[in-house]
Amino acid sequence: MAGEFVVAFLVGLVQGVFEWLPISSEGNVAIALRALGRSPEDAVGYALFLHVPTAIAATAYYRAEFREVLAGALDWRPASAFDEHAVLTYLVGAMAVSGVVGIVAYATLEAVVSELAGGAFVALVGVLLVLTGVVQRYASPEIDAGEKDPDAVDAVFVGAMQGLAILPGVSRSGTTASALLFRGHDGENAFRLSFLLSVPAGLSAGALEVVQQGGLPGVALAPTLLALVVAGVVGYLTIDALMRVVERVSFWLVCVALGSLAIVGGGILYVAFPA
Repeated sequence: MAGEFVVAFLVGLVQGVFEWLPISSEGNVAIALRALGRSPEDAVGYALFLHVPTAIAATAYYRAEFREVLAGALDWRPASAFDEHAVLTYLVGAMAVSGVVGIVAYATLEAVVSELAGGAFVALVGVLLVLTGVVQRYASPEIDAGEKDPDAVDAVFVGAMQGLAILPGVSRSGTTASALLFRGHDGENAFRLSFLLSVPAGLSAGALEVVQQGGLPGVALAPTLLALVVAGVVGYLTIDALMRVVERVSFWLVCVALGSLAIVGGGILYVAFPA
């Protein structure tokens, strides 16, 4: 039983830190749980569920911006959707697109994961991590772009990328921020809009997993609560510092390196333990 609490603490710590880095917290948590003997289904479910506390942490961190966005919600009109209420419309529109894409991706994920044996799951996550790194490599910030409001194309593009991020190994922050960089937003604004969107996305991912499983994702209540608390507290305490780190480090290289290790390690496990 003590071992479950240790695992819960470590997994919560990883989620709390990695959620703000574009290296897929879900993918790395799932790999860690798989290495500790969890089934691919439980590993993915637990990793998705842990987005809830970091979504709450992001809400607390961006509370002033959320108050500002929601303050004018009652005055929203289609004619001013991407004018006076651009951020609110972007969040709602992106979540709508994300929901459609995410449900399809989740159904595909369940079908694929249930068929994976041994290290094949770890190798698959590694491939997705490498692809995430490649996407980030070719998304460069527009230094002189300045802050600008998101538009309808941003909402659709970013929403689609976020829907795909339900796949372990596809970094939510990495893909959504990269999408905004491709669209001409500067680096700081891209990550701000990405993290604002992480709140409804994280809560939705956790709710989807609970509904799908009919309860907690195959883990005991007490260790799960510990993981949730650790992820939420660590996430809130580290978001500001890690946001500054993101602006200085080439995380596409980190993604490629972690993904390559996962592919090699997963391949070895698959050969050694094919069943």
